[in-house]
Amino acid sequence: MDNDLVSVETEEGINSYAIDTPEAFSLISQAWLRCGWDNKYVYTFSWLGRPIIQLPEDMLRIQEVIYSLQPDLIIETGVAHGGSLIFYASLCKAMEKGRVLGIDVEIRPHNRKAIESHQLFPYITLIEGSSVAPSVIQEVKSHVSPGEVVLVLLDSCHTKEHVLGELKMYSPLVSPGSYIVAMDGIMEQVVGASRTKPDWEWNNPRRAALEFVQENPAFVIEEPQFLFNESNIRERVTYWPGAFIKRVQ
Repeated sequence: MDNDLVSVETEEGINSYAIDTPEAFSLISQAWLRCGWDNKYVYTFSWLGRPIIQLPEDMLRIQEVIYSLQPDLIIETGVAHGGSLIFYASLCKAMEKGRVLGIDVEIRPHNRKAIESHQLFPYITLIEGSSVAPSVIQEVKSHVSPGEVVLVLLDSCHTKEHVLGELKMYSPLVSPGSYIVAMDGIMEQVVGASRTKPDWEWNNPRRAALEFVQENPAFVIEEPQFLFNESNIRERVTYWPGAFIKRVQ
């Protein structure tokens, strides 16, 4: 790369793009994402005291979606340290609307204690159990009232089979115009890196999302529009490619 061009070698040859083009930005972003994966970059952030293992851009973009939707209930599968639950709860408090439901097959005692002692815990309900267990689904349904705006975020087990199961079970709870988000489709892009498996090429949330929308015409994969954009960039730099599954019917 010289001062004015970004180049990439493909099977057809070397393609070069001016540094001020979206194509150059995309190439640099893909390299940055891969380098960040190898260095565990996402394991360096917290939100209001709790670790949050996400790209900052992904959290800002989901914030834009949440503010636009003004959901009554945000459901997230996968709790880990609880940072994302605290993030969503802080938005609910700021908007003076909404509550958060977090589900995990195992909520470790030290994480539960930290979440339950947090000043934003009044906005959060925790459910321990497999996100696809019938008993858990029934409990989740009991927290949804008729007419509520519901947003669902899938961040638990990321195998295609598990995510497809979550999509089938949680999609009926999504209100029209809202989303069910299949996170971490980047797995497909980082095959061969450290901490990956060869089957991630197909065994990932993005493939589950594609299969789900093919079988469910009430849903489409649709990128939310940027709420503000004075740049020539139109695509997210993300760990969640193809993640936003919108209910249109």
